Amino acid sequence: MKIRARMSISADGYVTTPTGWPAHTADPAYATGGSHGIREFLQDCEQALMGRTTFEPALDNDRWPWPALRVFVLGSHRPAGTPDHVVLDGDPKRLLDKLRAANRGGDVHLVGGPRTIQTFHALGALDTLELVVVPLLFGDGMRLTPALSPTIGLAFERQRALPGGAVEIVYSCEGTRSALPDAPASRR
Repeated sequence: MKIRARMSISADGYVTTPTGWPAHTADPAYATGGSHGIREFLQDCEQALMGRTTFEPALDNDRWPWPALRVFVLGSHRPAGTPDHVVLDGDPKRLLDKLRAANRGGDVHLVGGPRTIQTFHALGALDTLELVVVPLLFGDGMRLTPALSPTIGLAFERQRALPGGAVEIVYSCEGTRSALPDAPASRR
């Protein structure tokens, strides 16, 4: 099992638009049906781990965004409308322990902003940081850093061009491992 963060970022380093939307939502290639590789990414994931700020807007969606994943949320209270199967905990270490206990060998999609990613990196639970750089300049919005520490220790793994000019870049996080038992060979 690997804990994998995946997020979009503008060419000038913003993970959100100036109005607060995730960077990929501004990319015309995404808006016209391009997935930016998320479908392939989710094939190996069995769980989603996220912060409350990312989770709460999903409660108003017409459809549940994670139908095939078990969902774990870092939050101190259970928002109205939260499905019963969603696990919430305000303590990141305790939430990580619950996630580990429930895992059956598949990967975990760490969904959220830089603070959430940094929180789980600080616990040694971030295996990869996967960035989709969209071919746009925002000039403002939320930056990937400083919330995500420059000392994260990234090691380049691979990149690939995506339709519409976006580029996927995958880094392993050196010096941190999720310290989970190896997944069965069939799930890797």
